[in-house]
Amino acid sequence: MNEKKNEFLLKKDITFLNHGSFGSCPIPVFEEYQKWQKILENQPDQFFKNELWNAIEHSRVSLGEFVGCNQEDILFFQNPTTAVSNIIHSLNLKMDDEVLMTDHEYGALVRAWNKFAKNQNIKIIEQKIPIAVESSEEFVENFWQGVTERTKVIFISHITSPTALIFPIKEIIDRAKKHGILTIVDGAHVPGHIELDIGALGCDFYTGALHKWLCAPKGCSFLYVKRTHQNWVKPIVYSWGKDGNDTSSSQFLQDFQWQGTRDMSSFLTVPYAIKYFKNYIYPFRKYCRQINRDTSSRFVSLFKTQAIFSGDDWIAQMVSHPLPINAPENLADILWNEYKIVIPIFDWQGIKFIRSSTQIYNDSSDIDLLMRALKSVL
Repeated sequence: MNEKKNEFLLKKDITFLNHGSFGSCPIPVFEEYQKWQKILENQPDQFFKNELWNAIEHSRVSLGEFVGCNQEDILFFQNPTTAVSNIIHSLNLKMDDEVLMTDHEYGALVRAWNKFAKNQNIKIIEQKIPIAVESSEEFVENFWQGVTERTKVIFISHITSPTALIFPIKEIIDRAKKHGILTIVDGAHVPGHIELDIGALGCDFYTGALHKWLCAPKGCSFLYVKRTHQNWVKPIVYSWGKDGNDTSSSQFLQDFQWQGTRDMSSFLTVPYAIKYFKNYIYPFRKYCRQINRDTSSRFVSLFKTQAIFSGDDWIAQMVSHPLPINAPENLADILWNEYKIVIPIFDWQGIKFIRSSTQIYNDSSDIDLLMRALKSVL
């Protein structure tokens, strides 16, 4: 067993190849999380009125330095779905305006956009990105074919959830600026997974999950809002705002940060989680990526199905691969019940996929077990 697994709360008798869905929190980071919860419960009144605000500012500062933006442009949310929902409901779109996205987007947010579109009589355009993807230039041109004079918003993943592909979004953001199109980036899988510099990207909005690859506690994500949009982006839930205890000088922060009594301990763990990541996870990221590339090659050999990308730049520590047509419908259950392997199997665009994630607690023996199990089933 990989000794680094002892640093995590994962059960020792399982092979966990699904870090991409919910992450896994290292024991030291979880203890920091519990420390904040105890501080809160020791003196809730003092904590919410005074201690919280300096602590959450410290978290924003640490995160801003890590992701490349000003701390006053960061809001903490429980998850990217909630963050994006706040943007959606602040948009002032007119009938028949269009929101453009790829056909690789996260299903829950596609559903949220479609619900909004139905209520507002706007159109959601899901531009097909053919697989296997090969060059970034081809990707950008394929995507841009979906832009029309009615396109007002581009919503795009930095790393996709179903297909685990790293999209070359910088060129799209640059083009969108020239055409006056808002860019909203779903970076749920990015912080701690690949390098991120929001300022260099130049997007209007960016959301990322910190409980995935950065390994912060669950319920810890963020939303970046470009300063020029902060006067019109409003919270879905209004509470005390400037009339409360938040000492921030920004009404934007005040409106969002206090949304009624809730446990914000996961947000306050961010500085420690970043420090832990830099010291104990980042040094092994290259190792994890190599295991993931090897996994992809072994999928091709075992399944005799084509990879959905060409070249190493499209993936990092996750890979999705199409299963053969004879794969059992209950493959995920078989792998769990018979081998104690946790790995997602899902349908995307009528194709059944398996998606493997590699974190520092994984090693080649986990992939060996997966391949033996798959070979016995198929």
